[in-house]
Amino acid sequence: MLPPDKLADVSESIFSVMSRLARDTGAVNLSQGFPDFSPPDFLTAGLEAALQEGHHQYAPMPGIPLLRQRIAEKVEALYGRAVDPEQEVVITPGATYGIYTAVQALLHPGEEIILFEPAYDSYAPSVRMAGGKPKFYRLRPPDYAIDWDDVDALIGPRTRGILINSPHNPTGTILTGADLRALEQLAHRHNLWVISDEVYEHIIFDGARHESVLRYPDLYRRSIAVFSFGKTYHNTGWKMGCIVAPPPIADRFRKVHQFLVFSVHTPSQYALAHALTFPEHYRQLPDFYQQKRDLFREGLAQTPFEVLPCRGTYFQCARFSRIRPDLSDQEFARWLTTEHGVAVIPVSSFYHDGHDEQVVRFCFAKNDATLQAAVDKLRRL
Repeated sequence: MLPPDKLADVSESIFSVMSRLARDTGAVNLSQGFPDFSPPDFLTAGLEAALQEGHHQYAPMPGIPLLRQRIAEKVEALYGRAVDPEQEVVITPGATYGIYTAVQALLHPGEEIILFEPAYDSYAPSVRMAGGKPKFYRLRPPDYAIDWDDVDALIGPRTRGILINSPHNPTGTILTGADLRALEQLAHRHNLWVISDEVYEHIIFDGARHESVLRYPDLYRRSIAVFSFGKTYHNTGWKMGCIVAPPPIADRFRKVHQFLVFSVHTPSQYALAHALTFPEHYRQLPDFYQQKRDLFREGLAQTPFEVLPCRGTYFQCARFSRIRPDLSDQEFARWLTTEHGVAVIPVSSFYHDGHDEQVVRFCFAKNDATLQAAVDKLRRL
């Protein structure tokens, strides 16, 4: 007999479900968040060179020194934070892994962590698998803003941490400097640690600045920032990321990390170290993706959708209540895919209780021709 299932109420990821439905129906897939264009040539050239140079064995547990050094240089250049690559940087097999490992390292059974919903679907299961309890703060459209006084009221004697995500998946919102300062004061007052999911750090629009926890000294002292190379270099299938944290927190992270994967794919680490010598790539990402955002939003504006704000990420949310008010967002997503040939993600999938605001999420990390094909179909609604 099997023991009780820790995740008995968890079903197959909505991302897998909708991508499969898109394949089966031949729909334009704007559901799962991956580009349909290739990584930059300098990245693949770096991988080929690493293979030819014979980098085929285990990397050091926290990552190869060259990659960690270049991450530290980038962090200082972008965020003004001098970090020790030996003590404060760890390479991970993707950001979802980094978040899971951070939760396991910091949360004890029976303790609570505050999550902001809609939230990426791995957050709550990671907390539950650590024996912890998620406490949910509900963000509301159209702006999905945080009232930090309400967050303060949510904190109880067992609350130990807060998990933030900016730029935010799925809503496309960003946290401002005022938000980070409010969080810094809150975390200090209640002695909380913070996990900061910053995988879309370079995909931020309209001249805004990414407000990383790395910019705020007292906040960084109690934080772990999680990053993704896949979002930056259009190579989500490589599953590569990193964390940056002060030594006491990074040390706890490494203790868990060494017993999960120990080390991460060696040739990819050398390729990414090479890629980081081309900073113009990630500095140009805001303009690159803003062009795609604007193209897609202009197309959506010619449909019955209510287009919600998008200040970051490569996701666009929209309300469909003027199209099919009789459908839930789960039903609408399947209807849109099967009947009109465009696959999307229902945003209720990002709430633990399936809360439904009749909002769906589109991914615009696609070639312009793909976006135009989707818009052409949506105009016929």
